[in-house]
Amino acid sequence: MTIENNKVCFVQLWRMLERTRRLFGGQYKRYCIRNVLKAWFPAEATDDFIWEVCRLCEQEGLNELPLPSLYPRKHRELLRAIVAVRLSISYYKKVNLKALDKAYSIAFPKSTPMNVNKK
Repeated sequence: MTIENNKVCFVQLWRMLERTRRLFGGQYKRYCIRNVLKAWFPAEATDDFIWEVCRLCEQEGLNELPLPSLYPRKHRELLRAIVAVRLSISYYKKVNLKALDKAYSIAFPKSTPMNVNKK
């Protein structure tokens, strides 16, 4: 999988989250950050990689994730951390958040758009 810091890649990542959630449900596996990373990056999902992603998104690796379409904030931070770690860029300054939020609206068109940066 190629990770890029653009809207096209973010749409794919949002859709992959939903597909992974459904796949894990059918396999009776826990839908958590650790399992998602191991499914997406089998060779690279070392403990250090998982720890770095969890540290950046401020979540624990084995905690069950909610539905991406209903509770997108945790997933937004997860995708932001994955992009930052994979591309070795700044989590706070370099990840394109506007594209990430627009990609959510494309991947989940019937959901309420995210207004994270709204003042």
